[in-house]
Amino acid sequence: MSIDTVTAAPVTSDDLDHDTRLMRAFEEIAYTSAAESDVKRENANVDANTAMGAMLKYGSEGAKHFNLLRVVDPDHAEAHIDGDIHIHDLDFLTLTTTCCQIDLRRLFDGGFSTGHGVLRRPQSIASYAALACIAIQSNQNDQHGGQSIPDFDRVMADGVRLTYARSYRENLTRALTLRAPAPGLGRYDWEQVATRALDVLAAARDLRPALEPAPGQVDQERQALIAQTLAQLVENGPGEGTPADGRGTVEEDAIRAAQEFAASEAFRDTERATYQAMEALIHNLNTMNSRAGAQTPFSSINYGTDVSPEARLVVRALLAATEAGLGNGETPIFPIQIFRVKQGVNLDPGDPNYDLFRLACRCSAKRLFPNFSFQDAPFNAAHYDPERTETEIAYMGCRTRVIGNVHDASQEVCNRRGNLSFTSINLPRLAMVAGGDHDDFFTLLDETLDLVVAQLLERLEIQSRKRVRNFPFLMGQGVWLGSEELGPDDEVGEVLKHGSLSAGFIGLAEALTVLIGRHHGQTLQAQELGLRIVRRMRARMDEEAARTGLNFTLLATPAEGLAGRFVRLDRARFGDIPGVTDKDYYTNSFHVPVTYGITAARKITLEAPYHEMTNAGHITYVELDGDPGANLEAFEAIVRHMHASGIGYGSINHPVDLDPVCGYTGCIDDECPGCGRLETPDAPFDRIRRITGYLVGTLDRFNDAKRAEERDRVRHGLRSLGGSGLGSASGEAETRP
Repeated sequence: MSIDTVTAAPVTSDDLDHDTRLMRAFEEIAYTSAAESDVKRENANVDANTAMGAMLKYGSEGAKHFNLLRVVDPDHAEAHIDGDIHIHDLDFLTLTTTCCQIDLRRLFDGGFSTGHGVLRRPQSIASYAALACIAIQSNQNDQHGGQSIPDFDRVMADGVRLTYARSYRENLTRALTLRAPAPGLGRYDWEQVATRALDVLAAARDLRPALEPAPGQVDQERQALIAQTLAQLVENGPGEGTPADGRGTVEEDAIRAAQEFAASEAFRDTERATYQAMEALIHNLNTMNSRAGAQTPFSSINYGTDVSPEARLVVRALLAATEAGLGNGETPIFPIQIFRVKQGVNLDPGDPNYDLFRLACRCSAKRLFPNFSFQDAPFNAAHYDPERTETEIAYMGCRTRVIGNVHDASQEVCNRRGNLSFTSINLPRLAMVAGGDHDDFFTLLDETLDLVVAQLLERLEIQSRKRVRNFPFLMGQGVWLGSEELGPDDEVGEVLKHGSLSAGFIGLAEALTVLIGRHHGQTLQAQELGLRIVRRMRARMDEEAARTGLNFTLLATPAEGLAGRFVRLDRARFGDIPGVTDKDYYTNSFHVPVTYGITAARKITLEAPYHEMTNAGHITYVELDGDPGANLEAFEAIVRHMHASGIGYGSINHPVDLDPVCGYTGCIDDECPGCGRLETPDAPFDRIRRITGYLVGTLDRFNDAKRAEERDRVRHGLRSLGGSGLGSASGEAETRP
């Protein structure tokens, strides 16, 4: 059904029923606190108690109602309403796409506009960081999902270079003026000498002041300074302290000392400026608003593989600022930070960025970020071209991954691409409808996949008819791949083909429980069936990609509100089924149930094969019960086991609590270890927890299903992990795959 043909349908009794449901949703938004309303806590990044948050929810619920009633194919709408599938971000169905990896270097090179004038190319690390925030905020308003920077360290390094070069030039002038290597020259003269000498090197040899000068650069610079000093003396003519012909002598040792002073001071200035820039970036991304003021930009940054001294300085400063926290020591919620782990670059002692990997582990052990992406996983490494840094895998948001490109094989890159839309399949529902029969289950799965493909294509048709002017930043500023070739009134359908269309799934563990009475954490038989199910879905997506030339992919769904919605519908239809509908949520994607006692190592090993099959995105979590900062060897060992097991993207969860009275951060039960006070209703402790990929500063903003899921999580005891980080948790099952 086309969006252009949806306005003439007559009103029916079904419409009135829809209206009743919509009015009930509006009443809940208007009259109920978020503490009592799951509707208002559907997205933990939206505070629906506020005016703008509530207005966003009014618009969201109204748009969903309209789209189901007047836009979406009736078969697709019915499947969504009944709970066979879930059309994600249904409210934005007629409006926009999901997410994008923003190429900041390209955006900055020519300057860009947010609609009220052009911002010039940044000239310092402070400007680079500030404009990065503005770019994320601006693009967030053109899409409904998250925004990511795929090569944060590499781009910010350019800002560090500019900052260092400016500081070096200023400090060199200052030192030359004070040391006066030749008599008769004033500050203005020495400024001219320094500027001309550095410009000569830049023009003739492409050499500029740098944290790590090229071989011989310092000597060449010194000779240029001597030559320019003599030239300046000639230009000034005879004067006090100079021969009649205007020529004089230059003290080379004084030039050398000036260079050393300039390098030392420029490094100090640049180090301080870089830390302040990273600190400002973190504060900005946790305080600035987007989408009518109702949300904090859902931001992600990837870093860790650039070995240049400038990029290394950026990462050190970023991790230090993250560890320091916000104004009162709070853990930063955004950006989602993703450290790229790569053998030969940062994984092992002796690797150039190994120290940064260690710092990343320490920071994550305190602040939950960064997460870790593994470039050496075979399915990630297969896309890597050493000559093209944009082929390094970058994740975004909760887990999204976009790299393969059947539309244009020459553009198998992360930069300037993203997901268009995704729809998830209720696997437990299919298993229950099939009555546990495997053949019937796979028949239903194939039919549901056909439905999802048709629905994704229908949505793409609507998206493709949008014009560049509908996306003033994403398309108008050339953020999306290929959009720079389009005019304001051109349709965007052709360039959208670089994006991905994804089928997702939820509740593999519960589906297996229905089909064979055990989930994949319990028996080898269940694991084999789980892999067969997910392999079937991936094969269907690959077939569709080959048939259409579109990037159909399979997603390990990050369910937030959906985790509770599906189980509520299924409990009403099938009743309480032990291990399936007898709790408030379904297990996300292919994860082993959070209630199941299993070692960290076994959980990683079991979930790893699913990462390769879910090419649209995936993540594996390990949950710890204490402060991992006291056992960093165990923390690092877990990350290493993820790398060795073929995990694509992983993260380690642990409690991060804050006493807002004394500022203590760590694990807090009822009594603060810092000041000894007890928690009270008037002064509760802040408890940071992760929800479907991002952090939430208080459990009050979790919906009911996610509260239950967080409460049920089995933690791996740090004391039992020992030095390996891979020991057992309590509650081991008797049968292991």
